[in-house]
Amino acid sequence: MSGVHVIVPFGVDDPTRPSGGNAYDRHVCSGLAASGWSVREHVVPGTWPRPDAASFAALADVMRHIPDGAVVLLDGLIACMTPEVLVPQAARLRLVVLVHMPFGDRMEDDVPDDAERREREVLSAAAAVVATSAWTRGRLLELYPLPADHVHVAQPGVSAADLVPGTADGGALICVAAVIPRKGQDVLLEALAGLTDLPWHCTFVGTLDREPRFVARLRLRAEQGGFADRLTFAGPRTGADLERSYAAADLLVLASRGESYGMVVTEALARGVPAVVSDIGGLPEALGCAADGTRPGLLVSPGDVPALASALRDWLRDAALRERLRDAARTRRTALAGWPDTTSVVAGVLAGAVA
Repeated sequence: MSGVHVIVPFGVDDPTRPSGGNAYDRHVCSGLAASGWSVREHVVPGTWPRPDAASFAALADVMRHIPDGAVVLLDGLIACMTPEVLVPQAARLRLVVLVHMPFGDRMEDDVPDDAERREREVLSAAAAVVATSAWTRGRLLELYPLPADHVHVAQPGVSAADLVPGTADGGALICVAAVIPRKGQDVLLEALAGLTDLPWHCTFVGTLDREPRFVARLRLRAEQGGFADRLTFAGPRTGADLERSYAAADLLVLASRGESYGMVVTEALARGVPAVVSDIGGLPEALGCAADGTRPGLLVSPGDVPALASALRDWLRDAALRERLRDAARTRRTALAGWPDTTSVVAGVLAGAVA
């Protein structure tokens, strides 16, 4: 049996703030334990990814008590902003950093101005890096002088789910993402504003308290446009509530301005639900193709309201297109990797770090 210490941020299990990164961490920890690893999890409080003095102190205290020679898997949300703590530890510990999104590509103001330098120092000191998509791996190698054989890809898995039949008119739209500017709900809203002549309803599933002024602007825009009654801001949903949301959906729409992978895309595909997503970052990778090369959805340029409106209009008006994309989604569904596949890759990287 091999052992690993796993460093995750406080709130990893908070149902009011679900995220792909938290879900990934939880699945990997559970999967490693189930496959025979001795997993010691350390939940570190702090203002991640913009640590304050107390955040640094909390991480330093955890690291100080990990024995020499141990393998440590660290969530990049913590690791990549703390070279002061981690780089000195790299001489006695085998550090493996899990990068969900390169900080050099982050668009919000929630990271330090020197985030790129900090991330470079940490990743350069690590024994290995795990990226959650091929796109993320490629971007890290573009940003930083890392040995290519030190950076590995462990795509997020997906859990088995029941097939969703969909409705005849395809008008049940869903966007699953924290309601923040980077996720592009304002772009989606503007696209929908031009489609009020067609039958649709859009449900926004995701945290509403991270950018309350952004949420307020969305609500005001919908009210002024006369289509507020066709939107539901459901807040965060997990477990059975999230399952019911997907079960009621015809189409996932994700107009993100940046995305390292997009776990919600494969969650939708696992149910046979097609997706319209931004052609950016790892989203095309998550969407993938059916066996015959057909995409189970449509790609649009990020931030392009007319292009998104056109794609949604095509979906809503063209029954043949809906059927073709649904068929492709059902085919793609059968080829999606599961979480045991993800865990197997991560376990291999950790074993390499031990060696």
